[in-house]
Amino acid sequence: FNTKLTTGTGNSQAVTGLGFQPDLIWGKRRDSTGQHSWFDAVRGITKGIESSTNAAEFTTTDYYSSFDSDGFTIAAGSGGAGNGSSQTAAQWCWKANGQGSANTDGTINTIYTSANTTSGFSIIKYTGTGSNGTVAHGLGVAPKMVIVKVLSTNNDWMVGHNGLDLAGGNPWHKYVYLNGTSAEADASTFWNDTAPTSSVVSLGTHSYVNYSGRNYIMYAFAEKKGYCKIGNYKGNGNADGTFVYCGFKPAMVMIKFAGSDNWYLKDDKRDVDNPVITNLFPNLSNADNTNSASYADFLSNGFKFRGTDSGLNGNNNAYIYMAIAAEPLVANVGNSIPATAR
Repeated sequence: FNTKLTTGTGNSQAVTGLGFQPDLIWGKRRDSTGQHSWFDAVRGITKGIESSTNAAEFTTTDYYSSFDSDGFTIAAGSGGAGNGSSQTAAQWCWKANGQGSANTDGTINTIYTSANTTSGFSIIKYTGTGSNGTVAHGLGVAPKMVIVKVLSTNNDWMVGHNGLDLAGGNPWHKYVYLNGTSAEADASTFWNDTAPTSSVVSLGTHSYVNYSGRNYIMYAFAEKKGYCKIGNYKGNGNADGTFVYCGFKPAMVMIKFAGSDNWYLKDDKRDVDNPVITNLFPNLSNADNTNSASYADFLSNGFKFRGTDSGLNGNNNAYIYMAIAAEPLVANVGNSIPATAR
């Protein structure tokens, strides 16, 4: 994972220094309104979807022209990717495994499964059947967060998360929308009341995740010690806010109140020092937002809130989050053992 901040020129622009060839680029204009646009190597560089709307997949040459060995190329023009003259944008990038390949490990065969087993991230494209079933994620460990979007119709983005239902029930009986503010809700028809396993994600019969004959994209995230932490916490409503232990210094944190509120996204590139004051909202087209009530610190081993924003640190409010490390602290290829000091 890495974040790149860009300034538009209106011309084709090669962005380098990412450290890998990205397989998912999530881009957002910062200086003004603009949709959160997702492009991945499984669907192809000209195929976009927007987490700030429920719109179907669209085809465009105005955003990106290639995934490159050390970054990506932004297409000429000002139609997308915040590339108009002097426009600013953020591009959050993940590495999976290229376009991937078909996988028959689930009862619903995937068109492509592109899995990075080291970092615990995969991209899955599949065709719904309309019947309860499973799709293979290829990670070898159970993902704790999955995001699903139907490609052909205007339907909501569905999120399953292992941290939902802090009351102690089954988190995989719950769901939230990535493109909305709604509180967590109950339904067995999304995840079939079944937690993901080391090989598959379970799906129910809801049309947003498994309508017969429709194509879907799924992004699956697993925890990796020293690199990715996915969980929940409760706020304290105090300026000396809740501390959330991750085991690493975050590069990016994505948070949603289990009640009704926006998603929040913070990173260490838009704010290089503490406090981390700048927010973008994955469900909104809004520009960068700063609000003293939403201040936080990125610490060596987690993050701590410095404000009382109800979307992040309301008293006794329950929240889900995903955090990714700025400097992954791992000692082996499988990322299962944290690195230690000499």
